[in-house]
Amino acid sequence: MKDKIIIVEGPQGVGKTTFTNLLREKMKATDLYRLSGIKDKTEAGHAKIKLKYEKLLEYMENCEDINMIFDRTFFTNEVYSRLGYQNYDFSKTYNELLKKLDTLKNIEKYDIYLVILYLKDENKYEQRIKRDKHEYQKFNVESSIMQQREYLKLADEVQEKTQNIKIIKFENDTEQIQQENLEKYFNSIE
Repeated sequence: MKDKIIIVEGPQGVGKTTFTNLLREKMKATDLYRLSGIKDKTEAGHAKIKLKYEKLLEYMENCEDINMIFDRTFFTNEVYSRLGYQNYDFSKTYNELLKKLDTLKNIEKYDIYLVILYLKDENKYEQRIKRDKHEYQKFNVESSIMQQREYLKLADEVQEKTQNIKIIKFENDTEQIQQENLEKYFNSIE
């Protein structure tokens, strides 16, 4: 049976934490990683984040007999770069990291999923982003909607560029839809 690498991405307020917790409970022998960016938005920060994700991909390659769920990875940095939240262009680094993920050493031992969470009803962001959590960046409804649109566009691009990454666009508007989609996409995963 192949090891699973599941990367969950999406805008602030879409429900990544809840979703990754549910998915972790559903799967046996699974580690859950919650990643965040770094404070440094300069070129020096770009070098730091690049090294972080290169090391993460090496770690993924060398793990065995474990499923891994990631709540955000370098896809977030690419979306944030495209939207101007950073003072550098991340696209070259992003494309290098994407290629490395798609061609991990012993790729045949992995099933790799990129799950993009989104809200079909974008108006739901109004209540979802009002929460009692530390904010690394100030966000508002319009920001989450712009992020969502960019993540969905990115998912289509990844679908076209890669051979070994399965893309799942996962509507996450209500608990009922979330449960239905969990069963639809992840019922057979262990």
